Amino acid sequence: MANPVTTGNTYEGEFAGKYISAALLSASTLDKGLITIMPNVKHKSVLQVASYNDIVADATCDFQTAAGTLTLTEKVIAPQEYQVNVQLCKKDLHANWQAAEMGFSAFDNLPKSFEDFVIAYTAEKVASKIESNIWSGQIGTAGEFDGFYYLATAGGSGCVSVTGTGSTAGNVIDELGKVVDAIPTAVYGKEDVHIYVAPNVARNYIRALGGFTATIGANGVDNKGTQWYSNGALSFDGIPVVVAQGLPASSMMAAQKSNLFFGTGLLNDSNEVRVLDMANLDGSQNVRVIMRFTAAVAMGINSDVVIYA
Repeated sequence: MANPVTTGNTYEGEFAGKYISAALLSASTLDKGLITIMPNVKHKSVLQVASYNDIVADATCDFQTAAGTLTLTEKVIAPQEYQVNVQLCKKDLHANWQAAEMGFSAFDNLPKSFEDFVIAYTAEKVASKIESNIWSGQIGTAGEFDGFYYLATAGGSGCVSVTGTGSTAGNVIDELGKVVDAIPTAVYGKEDVHIYVAPNVARNYIRALGGFTATIGANGVDNKGTQWYSNGALSFDGIPVVVAQGLPASSMMAAQKSNLFFGTGLLNDSNEVRVLDMANLDGSQNVRVIMRFTAAVAMGINSDVVIYA
């Protein structure tokens, strides 16, 4: 990575502000526990999927050996390895406001405020990438693993498929209804069923409930227009609707969170950033930022997952 370029900075004493980074996707899928996290998966882990045929039969005096069959199948989750390597040069900060924090020796110290920013910003960038990968990543693209959307839409996935269309405030309620109607009977009504929606679907649903559709009064819920919504929980037909930041526009999934898995090594690997001052190692003015982590996702029973695409 190239050294940072500083433009328009004038050092005029102590800096009173803070570094402000661009708004990034938060790894909300993991932070909010919207899927099942499998930590400490070193290489791969096997998910045992069990299913019975009809096991309830009319009573007899004998044990019926053919009355019930338990079928076990395996799904493998194999986290892929990823890394972050960034190199910064301390002398590029001399003309910047951080100079006072670097001391007056020729052997510069990395400004503490800048180090804190680099750590936080790097972790945010990784969280953003993980959030995107969980839903729409695809192996073959650098830094990505296969996400749920790719797994569900791949040929022969076995997921329940609903043909989608572009989401608008005028059609979002009907389209959400299609997703709910496609949920398998055995899954519908389970406590951990969620409808995962792309951000534009959530926005359209909020506007629809605010009166921006013919099926609801012009003033929306409780005659409040979009003021009814205060960033709280959403639901449809009693099923929680949650925003999956990484889903492609206008797409949706319905599944039990206990059927969607995120596998990783040590869970805190994805939040650990190491900053190495190279001065004591090679005499340079360089600082290296390093992260290493593993990640992958998998579905347990594909036929229990609805994909709207």
